[in-house]
Amino acid sequence: MAVDRLRSVIERVERLEEERSALAGDIKDIFSEAKSAGFDVATIKSIIKMRKKEPNEIEEQETMLDIYRHALGM
Repeated sequence: MAVDRLRSVIERVERLEEERSALAGDIKDIFSEAKSAGFDVATIKSIIKMRKKEPNEIEEQETMLDIYRHALGM
């Protein structure tokens, strides 16, 4: 019985890894499409990352970035 359970867990993880790989390919295709349309992919990735954060986290990060830029004379 434990062997069947172990096999089931392994097979489920393998299926999910296959799905993740397929999704990664889809995401790569979308970024290629965006680049072909003239968009900056690095900026798009930054925006996606920022949208996952709370507004106060974004504000704090931008404040720190401004402080560091100013300190470096940028």
